[in-house]
Amino acid sequence: MLQHNPTPERFGARSTRRAGPVPCYAVLLGLVGAGALSCGQSGSEAPGPAPATDLSTLGDRFWDHYLAWNPLQATYLGVHRTNDGVRDISPSGRANRRQEVSALVEDLEAIPFAELSANERLTYLTLGHLLEGEMARQTCDPDVWVVDHREGFQLDFLNIASVQPLEEPVDGDWMIRRWNAMADYIGDHISNLRTGIETGRVAARASVNRTILQLDALLGRPVNEWPVYAPAGARLDTDKWPGLSRRNFRSGVREVAVERIRPAYEELRDFLRNEVYPRARQGDAAGLSGLPNGRACYEALVRNVTTLDISPEDIHERGLEEVASIREELEAMGAELLGTSTLPEMRALLRSDPEMRFRWPDEIVEYAEEAYGRAADAMPQWFGMLPKAEMAIRPIPLYEAPHSTVATYREPALDGSRPGTYYVNTYRPDIRPRYQADVLTFHEGIPGHHLQTAIAQEATGLPEFQKHLGSAAFTEGWALYAERLADEMGLYADERSRMGMVSYDAWRASRLVVDTGIHALGWTREQGIDFLRENTLLADDNIENEVDRYITSPAQALGYKLGQMEISRLRAEAEERLGESFSVADFHDRLLENGALSLAALREAIATWLAQVAD
Repeated sequence: MLQHNPTPERFGARSTRRAGPVPCYAVLLGLVGAGALSCGQSGSEAPGPAPATDLSTLGDRFWDHYLAWNPLQATYLGVHRTNDGVRDISPSGRANRRQEVSALVEDLEAIPFAELSANERLTYLTLGHLLEGEMARQTCDPDVWVVDHREGFQLDFLNIASVQPLEEPVDGDWMIRRWNAMADYIGDHISNLRTGIETGRVAARASVNRTILQLDALLGRPVNEWPVYAPAGARLDTDKWPGLSRRNFRSGVREVAVERIRPAYEELRDFLRNEVYPRARQGDAAGLSGLPNGRACYEALVRNVTTLDISPEDIHERGLEEVASIREELEAMGAELLGTSTLPEMRALLRSDPEMRFRWPDEIVEYAEEAYGRAADAMPQWFGMLPKAEMAIRPIPLYEAPHSTVATYREPALDGSRPGTYYVNTYRPDIRPRYQADVLTFHEGIPGHHLQTAIAQEATGLPEFQKHLGSAAFTEGWALYAERLADEMGLYADERSRMGMVSYDAWRASRLVVDTGIHALGWTREQGIDFLRENTLLADDNIENEVDRYITSPAQALGYKLGQMEISRLRAEAEERLGESFSVADFHDRLLENGALSLAALREAIATWLAQVAD
């Protein structure tokens, strides 16, 4: 999973169809039929050709607004002009954001698509996808009801200390202002959730419960052990930091951590426990169908994540077909390797074999490093473009790990100050399957997320927003495609690791069924758990974490399989059309060179390339 992934919001969504004219980019992205719409025109009056700089200027404006709206992500990326702030989620802050997005949409619709070059069209479609996601986020209005144990602000506020610079006293001033803003943000968040309660919108019980447990664990530790307190003991350059500045900074960090941040976290925990949890959604209301306007919100999220005009019911059926197909492959491997073809027996054998489990946390990291090294050696045969940015492998922090997924990836800093980082969950190593460790590394590292993300960041000639943001169906679809590609590359350590690859594919196909089941078909949490237990080799702890993830982040998990299927289809088309002249390295380069395109834009990019090389 890509953390701080290239979507406009963690809870980004493509909007429901609005009354009135359909936006041009919605047609071009393939979300609605084109009909008689002529993009960039209104009525009988057609604007003249727009200079190429119009799109460039609009892209720069979008990126500036995006970074201002997401100050913490700007810091993660190495853009430090907003290091003193957090997102403004107050009613006025959210209203200002709505106005910004509406103005950007209006200006994008005024640009005539037909007048753009091939590369500009891809940029146009990418920007349209991002803006539609921003608008649909406003439709779902998650600020008034979402409680997120996986990627919520309560974790971001702890993690940001590790990347916030402290080069000179002004950085210290900015940090203290940001630390104070964190406490204010929590107050605004509580106020927003109260508004949600008043209007019948509240988070699911699974998400609320896990967040309370997370906060309990954090509040059970002395505040001087919290990451936000750690800068008080940081080593500071005495040439740049006079003695008084150092003392003032250290005392300021201690004061805001003790007197403002910790009490705010405690207030949040108590509010969730006493006011949200008793009202939280559960049973067949755990999904978005349990919210007012929940169906429209989920459909918007589905379109945003998949970039396809496809209903939840169609995705559910497609998922069932994929699960059945992959299950046959998995059962055949089980018969050969384990002497049984039934998934429950396979799972029991794998769980009872101590050689299939890790023994200590460092062993998980070391295993991932070995797999990463094998992949790095093989890359030049399969890719013409290789990233310059390095990748580090680190454990997920302990305060996050018990309720986190098995792994995540964070992009490199733009200034080179921090490599891309693959965070692997080393909590309770005895439940971490060794046979699934290879596939996890290839998904999060190379040829998966790190390769795709670093190539996009390092691309020349792309707008900044296109280097860092884009389609989740592309980023996660590519990482899932990379798991099977790694098999072609001969990277798996043994046949059981290959079985891990197939088991992961079954898991991703099952997501199509479980996510849509919970949010569109009225499934309970228990039904989702049962389906994963029947159709995958995931351990029970991971199964429960995964189902709670789908409940907390609706539609996010749909992009993996649908994106993989589209990328595989495009490769098959290219192989058939080019025959012996097909180069897998060229195909991969053409896929990755334009950033994380929507699937519609990706089709256009590959079609343009095929037309050029096939003639």
